[in-house]
Amino acid sequence: MNRPVKKRFARSIFRRLARTRPLIAAAALGLGIFGLATLGLAQFGDFAPQGEVHVLHVQGNVYMLVGAGANITVQAGDDGVLIVDTGTTAMSQQVLAAVRSISDKPIRYIINTCADPDHVGGNEAIAKAGSTIAGGNVVGDIGASAGDQATVIAYDAVLDRMSAPTGKKAPFPQGAWPTDTFTTAEKKLYFNGEPIEIIHIPNAHTDGDSIVFFHKSDVVTAGDIFVTTSYPVVELDEGGTINGLIDGLNRLIQITTPIAMQEGGTMVIPGHGRVGDQADVKFYQEAITIIRDRFQDAIKRGLTLQQVETANLTLDYDPRYGAVEGPWTTKMFVDAVYKSLSEKHEAGQ
Repeated sequence: MNRPVKKRFARSIFRRLARTRPLIAAAALGLGIFGLATLGLAQFGDFAPQGEVHVLHVQGNVYMLVGAGANITVQAGDDGVLIVDTGTTAMSQQVLAAVRSISDKPIRYIINTCADPDHVGGNEAIAKAGSTIAGGNVVGDIGASAGDQATVIAYDAVLDRMSAPTGKKAPFPQGAWPTDTFTTAEKKLYFNGEPIEIIHIPNAHTDGDSIVFFHKSDVVTAGDIFVTTSYPVVELDEGGTINGLIDGLNRLIQITTPIAMQEGGTMVIPGHGRVGDQADVKFYQEAITIIRDRFQDAIKRGLTLQQVETANLTLDYDPRYGAVEGPWTTKMFVDAVYKSLSEKHEAGQ
């Protein structure tokens, strides 16, 4: 190629790039805006349009309901229906309609993974739509009417959060409270032909977190210990710690089994976001552990909370999990991790 031809070729390429660059920039900006909207407006992964509940068959007897607050798990079979978490109060009727699209059998059990309103708000309405035989650690005068509704199972701290036993006004009506609580490391059921293991995870998102393992269906409901749409919410005022949350993620990895190359196999329903598998949990666990280690090092070096905020120790993970607005921002997460790891907080001061 002679020199004039080379010059014309170069100018042609340059003009094409000049025309293409704004399109690339616009596309990148659009993706960036979409990403920010996703992180800000759909912070907790409720991708169904407002007022709609969508049903996804996960595998085996287990389904996931999306769009009513936190993700809801439904296990259905000949024995009836078991539900893990019930969404917000306002979406109760839509949740019931979605459950009835799966099965017309009686709702026998509700399991709460924590006491957050988007997980337990539908307890009262959905429990009243069911029925079971009262048993277990039935609390107080709840037992009088427990047979006329579904049994609500949760770790004991969840009942404490919902009923305010110290004499303060209860944040939830009595009809929403757990009727069957446990204080041990786990509680087991056998329902619809499969073993179901409710595992307490101490001091993780809160002090009352549980994960639920459906053994035959090979599905785990993780609650807010694992989400795919944000950094984990660590409720310090409710007994949550970053180390406890990482312990919970480690437990999820321990009980899940991939088919091959860490993919498939045991499905994990997060508190918010899409269904995942062991690989998704591992990626999240590694990210949160790396961030925890960075904070531990910063605290050992004497950095203040303000200095840690300025250091942007989460910067490489912010595009995936961060948010500048919404119910759980990056700053809120940074503050919670720092306080959780500081000696003052660990000492309970």
